[in-house]
Amino acid sequence: MTAKQRIEAFIALGNKIEACSDQELDDLFRRAENNNSWFTPEQVNMAIKGIRELLLEKPLLQWANRYSLPDGFRGLKIGVLMAGNIPGVGFHDLMMVLLAGYQAHVKLSSNDQVVIKWLVAQLRELAPELADRVFFEEMLKAKDAYIATGSDNSARYFEYYFGKYPSIIRKNRTSVAVLNGQETSEDYLALAGDVFQYFGLGCRNVSKVYLKSEQQIKDFYDAIEAYQLITSQHKYLNNYDYNKSIYLVNGEPHLDNGFLLTKNSSDLVSPVAVLYYEIYEEAEQLKALLSEQESKIQCVVSKDAWFEGSLAFGEAQCPGVEDYADHVDTMAFLLGLK
Repeated sequence: MTAKQRIEAFIALGNKIEACSDQELDDLFRRAENNNSWFTPEQVNMAIKGIRELLLEKPLLQWANRYSLPDGFRGLKIGVLMAGNIPGVGFHDLMMVLLAGYQAHVKLSSNDQVVIKWLVAQLRELAPELADRVFFEEMLKAKDAYIATGSDNSARYFEYYFGKYPSIIRKNRTSVAVLNGQETSEDYLALAGDVFQYFGLGCRNVSKVYLKSEQQIKDFYDAIEAYQLITSQHKYLNNYDYNKSIYLVNGEPHLDNGFLLTKNSSDLVSPVAVLYYEIYEEAEQLKALLSEQESKIQCVVSKDAWFEGSLAFGEAQCPGVEDYADHVDTMAFLLGLK
């Protein structure tokens, strides 16, 4: 297949996803939730829509024009170890490997055994020659290069086993919000989407906010009452109850609105059902602080993207095809392999 044909296959995949019947999607949602109860139908639907956005013709072609994608297939075998924190999270890596012309040898997370296989099955109906270059394996040995996504702990394991090969090894990351006191109720509601989507399990979920005053937390609480139904997910509720009990037993100061705990902390990564906050004085000082923690931050959001380098509220979980995890250009890495 030429590079153009591979790109066209992914564009066709996006159109096929768009045309899926409600019955087919409902079956996907059911199987995904049976595999992992965090993956509710609503969350899987959001993830599928996000993948559909990656496959829109115009942005995909604009992205592809930045690279010299080779015609024909190439012999290298790329091991892809996928995370399982949100539905289909490894799809972007899979697409990069296939568009580069390589074989993709995929180890799925036990938490996401359904969505990626469903996407590959859809692709096989459109471009079997391309889908046949995807191999699902339990052990990724003797590959030519690796892309591995996991926690800080698993990254040490990945470094030990794959460090001698060309590799991208990703660690824990999170996202933060910067508030300047000019936010409206609508802004807070958009920010809540960045906090609660996928129950806060993604690296693009906001786990900490930087504030001008603590009053803003109370204003935020007032604006997000509509999200109280999130406690109908039993795993989320268990996390909320557990963290609340810890704070109460230890006498740790915190705020609570019945479904989200907020706590003043200098840490970046908060537990599920907890949002950390910190007061800042000057934007330039905060910019310097975030720069020091750049290796831990996936993205920053602010009202209308006023903070330099940030996205607007509500856009954290809407990455484009050019938004690479850990800001490492996956396609450039792949095309640079010998």
